[in-house]
Amino acid sequence: MRTALLLAALTAIFMGVGYLVGGMGGMMIAFLIAAAMNIFSYWNSDKMVLSMYGAREVDERSAPEYYGIVKRLAARAGLPMPRVFVIDSPQPNAFATGRNPQNAAVAASTGLLRTLSADEVAGVMAHELAHVKHHDTLTMTITATIAGAVSMLANFVFFFGGHRDERSPFGAIGAIAAALLAPIAAMLVQMAISRTREYSADRTGAEICGEPRALASALAKIAGAAGHIPNEAAEANPATAHLFIINPLSGQRMDNLFSTHPATENRIAALMELDRQMGGTPTYSGRVDLPGGFGTRRATSGTRGPWGGSGNGASSGRGPWG
Repeated sequence: MRTALLLAALTAIFMGVGYLVGGMGGMMIAFLIAAAMNIFSYWNSDKMVLSMYGAREVDERSAPEYYGIVKRLAARAGLPMPRVFVIDSPQPNAFATGRNPQNAAVAASTGLLRTLSADEVAGVMAHELAHVKHHDTLTMTITATIAGAVSMLANFVFFFGGHRDERSPFGAIGAIAAALLAPIAAMLVQMAISRTREYSADRTGAEICGEPRALASALAKIAGAAGHIPNEAAEANPATAHLFIINPLSGQRMDNLFSTHPATENRIAALMELDRQMGGTPTYSGRVDLPGGFGTRRATSGTRGPWGGSGNGASSGRGPWG
């Protein structure tokens, strides 16, 4: 219900900017465009975002360890196997998209696969699968579409002027003010939608992979790198920033004035508390079968996940791509 209200607020902002462009007629046209965008996003959200980031699909032959991680996690989460993609970007990051679990896709950057250990990659992909499990991906992609459209319409009003209604007490000043404030309002709604979901995805992702510390370590590494390693595609499409596990924007633009994600420190603290709660209560009993390259081990007290390590943080091994 909360997400539906937030999406309705985004649509209302879009209609308000439409009014500034063309009065009542413009508002109705904006409403129809918003409805069409929602329908388009429903059926094409995955293709749209993946194309925007130049993602390429991989399989068991082209990326066996990365694909194996996602396959094992999807099975543990009770999800259909999603399509698996790689983004050519030095910034470590990842996102999920798709209208439902049956049509989901997950994508990780080459920077993430090269920088993080296998345990940490598993934690990140488990977080993304948690978004799929919670049906977050459709909502987040539609939000990105409408928020981006609001920004474009607001730019149009600002540079070319909008509808002038003599009965309006605001006139040109009101139009300019609305053109400036509409993108900020859309960003705040976008931020609210994302923030309500990140903590839940962190928790569910940690439960799926069984290693809250590995996910916490991955968040710390990604957040540390995102500030100084640019993601050019994200900088060009800031309305999609909330799709990623960590805000991919460098902060060099005003688009990063309001963060679309909760503070990484707070997310890590929540994961460490979850780790404490899970400590001493093994998730598994008996022998644990791991994907190729991970070996096997027996679950013991303090060992909660099938991704290596002994519950004392992320392993020091190299990532799935070496």
